[in-house]
Amino acid sequence: MPPLFPHSFRAELGATLRLAGPLALANMLQMAVFATDVMFVARLGQESLAASSLAVAIVLLFMMALNGVTGAVAPLVSAELGRRTNAVREVRRSVRMALWLAVGLGLFAIGICLSGERLMLATGQDPTVSAISGRFIRVLAIAIPPMAISNVLRTFVSALGRPIFATVITALAIAVNASGNWIFVFGHLGMPRLELIGSAIASILTACFTVAAYVVAIQADRRLRRFHVFGRFWRPEWQRLKQLLALGLPISATLVAEGGLFSGAAFLMGRVGEAELAGHTVALQVAAFAFQVPFGIGQAATIRVGYHYGAGNLAAIGRAGWAAIAIGMAFMCSSALAMLLMPRLILSAYVEVNAPANALMVAFALQYLFIAALFQLVDGLQAVAAGVLRGIQDTRVPMFIAIVGYWLAGFVTSVALGLFTPLGGVGIWIGLAVGLTVAAALLVVRWTGRKRFGLLLI
Repeated sequence: MPPLFPHSFRAELGATLRLAGPLALANMLQMAVFATDVMFVARLGQESLAASSLAVAIVLLFMMALNGVTGAVAPLVSAELGRRTNAVREVRRSVRMALWLAVGLGLFAIGICLSGERLMLATGQDPTVSAISGRFIRVLAIAIPPMAISNVLRTFVSALGRPIFATVITALAIAVNASGNWIFVFGHLGMPRLELIGSAIASILTACFTVAAYVVAIQADRRLRRFHVFGRFWRPEWQRLKQLLALGLPISATLVAEGGLFSGAAFLMGRVGEAELAGHTVALQVAAFAFQVPFGIGQAATIRVGYHYGAGNLAAIGRAGWAAIAIGMAFMCSSALAMLLMPRLILSAYVEVNAPANALMVAFALQYLFIAALFQLVDGLQAVAAGVLRGIQDTRVPMFIAIVGYWLAGFVTSVALGLFTPLGGVGIWIGLAVGLTVAAALLVVRWTGRKRFGLLLI
């Protein structure tokens, strides 16, 4: 495990990279799991891809909400480790209550997804696509609780210095998901051809495998095992549950505001046209894949800053935060260049770019990817800045920043330019860029003024 309290900026950079590297790779591998679904579903046709994109947009929105609430375990656990007082018992309490929230809220999300078709019709989607998507989401929703549980366990192992477990388990999940899609989508090894429903079944199996893998890893590792996070699972810790909700609900609202912006963009794109929606889906996969690195750096920043926050080391808090921001900016510069210099090569990982049937979809995707390249820096900056602020347990004001940036600035711009000007889908993506830019600017102001705003009264 890397040292918790390095005494120089260079050492903090190293400690952050050692933690962020496996987390970012795990995030990218998780996107590869989702990309596997897209690759198989895309071969079923444009209608199936459009239907699945709507359903996945809803499910991912729920996952962001759940991951936000349960993700509050990260600053709590890291601060407890930083204080080094009764760490075993306090960490166990935090993880146990986070698991309670994952199960309870996951079941609630399933109930809402049962009405997925109605939600899509209410937003003006094509009735045929909505019917297909509704059937798909009713099955896919079963994967939500195990995915939420996995997020809690992943946070626990990462905060305890074992982020490599998240990387390895997610890599194995890719193989499980790809095998499940191959078997159930197209009907191999004696199974019937289930098409979209088969992809949903593969996702459920993958989510359950991931939970089982984390349980095995935790029980097999001596450092992790001594926390007994699965012991007395039935025992409530109401005060800790209250703490998780106080920190986690604003985080959840922040992630939902951001995820809702992109999910809302998918629904807006559905009103523009089916080809535009398909192109949006593919381009967004690329942008989301690149985003997983700064998101992982932000997760590492929450833990690193949280260690120092728990220890009451104000200088180290600043070093950890700025180290994470510097790492995030360096990576996003390279991802922006890749999108500008070789967009067709990148898109070819998802679709057959030279197929005549995909010509219109690819043309739209290339336009959207160009805009994505332009907003890479602010996208990465807002992700890392939000993670840094969570480390000092500042979540309420960032929630309002997210609402203002993503919705009042971003979504309103997307609606205005996408539906009421000839820009169409390009206008929707310009709105995404505006929202991310406003949010990034306000979050950085919040971080740089952390002393002035009274965020370090520890």
